[in-house]
Amino acid sequence: MNYSNHPATKEYRQLLRRTETPTEQMLWSRLKEKQLDGYRFRQQHGYGPYVLDFYCPSLRLCIELDGDVHEEERVRTKDEERTEFLCEQRIHVLRFRNEDVETDVDGVLNRIREYINNSITQGKAVVQTPNPLT
Repeated sequence: MNYSNHPATKEYRQLLRRTETPTEQMLWSRLKEKQLDGYRFRQQHGYGPYVLDFYCPSLRLCIELDGDVHEEERVRTKDEERTEFLCEQRIHVLRFRNEDVETDVDGVLNRIREYINNSITQGKAVVQTPNPLT
């Protein structure tokens, strides 16, 4: 079954792209057009019932940015459900706090590269949430 970019979410995905947050703009400006080691990322990519902030199909890698709202219990629960669903689909999830991107976008990019390189070296990838940058 193909879960990618279901037509029912098309308008919502387009709206999210038009109203992206400054933090999403900051990271997207560094991911688009294969700028990260030649990997193609998509912005606001639909997968199943979810819209992923950034997705690299060739790596089956989802990158999610979390603002303050993700500290709320109900949002954390939804995030966990999303991650579980994506894991079942063999999509790996990396989560970063907005403030990490805002204060050290190069550090975030390096963490993504490190994850990719480790996954390739080990011949597998594991769904993980990196420790916030300090």
